[in-house]
Amino acid sequence: MIIAGDALLGPSLAHAPGAALRIDGDTIAAIDTIAAIDTTAAADGPRRLVMPALVNAHDHARPLSLTSFGAAFLPLETWLPRSILATPPDPYLAAAAPLARAARAGCAAVMVHYTRPSGAMPLLDEAREVARAARDVGVRLAFALAVRDNHPLVYGPEEDVLGGLPAAIRREIEAAFLRPAMPPADYTALTEAIAAAIEGPTVSVQFGPAGVQWCSRPLLEAIAERSAATGRRVHMHLLETRYQRDWARREFSQGLVPYLKEIGLLSPRLTLAHATYADDAERAMIAEAGATIVTNFSSNLHLRSGLGPVREARAQGCRVCVGLDGLAFDEDDDMLREMRLVQAVHGPWGFDGPDDRRRFLMEAVAVGRAALGAPGDGALAPGAPADLLVLDLDALDRDAILPVAPLDLVFARATAAHVREVVVAGRRIVAEGRVTGLDLPAAEAELRARYRASVPHHPLLRAWPRYEAALREWYGRRIGCG
Repeated sequence: MIIAGDALLGPSLAHAPGAALRIDGDTIAAIDTIAAIDTTAAADGPRRLVMPALVNAHDHARPLSLTSFGAAFLPLETWLPRSILATPPDPYLAAAAPLARAARAGCAAVMVHYTRPSGAMPLLDEAREVARAARDVGVRLAFALAVRDNHPLVYGPEEDVLGGLPAAIRREIEAAFLRPAMPPADYTALTEAIAAAIEGPTVSVQFGPAGVQWCSRPLLEAIAERSAATGRRVHMHLLETRYQRDWARREFSQGLVPYLKEIGLLSPRLTLAHATYADDAERAMIAEAGATIVTNFSSNLHLRSGLGPVREARAQGCRVCVGLDGLAFDEDDDMLREMRLVQAVHGPWGFDGPDDRRRFLMEAVAVGRAALGAPGDGALAPGAPADLLVLDLDALDRDAILPVAPLDLVFARATAAHVREVVVAGRRIVAEGRVTGLDLPAAEAELRARYRASVPHHPLLRAWPRYEAALREWYGRRIGCG
């Protein structure tokens, strides 16, 4: 396969005009001028910018936007219960659609922290369906079955919320959210069984504790022990909201991150999503341990969680990458826009760091790939994995008045609408802006039809107003007290 570009963002993201890549199998075999590789490689149509493919380093593969289920701008603590309305009607279809949207937006790899199983089949079989969807779409997949065995309703005793509800509503809430927890040994064994069943050249499996506030100490310690013994990575949420920060101060006198270090969980194998309320000392420990932080900027805005100290984390030497968390700014899974937003808000000001865009893109791709267990650092170079993104350079350079560096165009205005091709492991998974391995419009239409038929009759809708009011009252009464 030959991929020709009128401009190439190569290993250092330097601008190389008129370049072509020869791909053999799943590897970039050579990069040279178009004429040197293949005089017929130049294609008709718009000019093309070839650059490293992106990484969505934290997501949950939600089938459709939760705004459509009445969850717009709810804080996380009430948004999460509402997400039960979007329980996948079919595991394959529900995973294939968001993975295809990620591919269409230029992502070669996606972390799926699987928090909302369908319940329609055994978890091992459901994981197989998610992996099948990823292989059909063509993206690299890191899969982590999320687990929680603590605080199913609030960060405290459930009775504090349930006790004030009418009996009928209480029964609905208990039926929806109070389920027997999986013992720690069963969870680690299931994760390893999933790995044995689905891992391959483009699929890896990680442990996925939902977050410290949702996991008992025995569960976290069992995961830390198995991760250390096997080398398997761990993916979890950390301090996403101020309510979690408040809970952590009460629960861990020695500090939350010191506890993770104490049990052996804080290591280069650990990826922490959000870390919105990690303080200076905690970030320093994360950096020292070589753990990774995934910032989810638009998600934090949608859920009213805060901006997060991304600039500070990078300055302290933390390994930082970017995830969508299923909540891109325009709810369109547009990773190009997300990268632009994160760098614009958290990059240097004034005359500081004039080259930060280049450094940010290189680091976000490299760190994201490492966090997902994907090979290479994402740079386009001979011998590297053939994962790349092709943008419509004419559309990017729409005014064509003066020569503008392609990297400046990417960070000024690139969106998923500019994506023409995506190649992953030598396979063209997006061509002419369309996903090749899945009929995405048809998949989304099928999902909408199923949800329209079922969600309006969901029993949680009857209980929701009283339940949400009880949650709001609980958090309002406790935040900052103690």
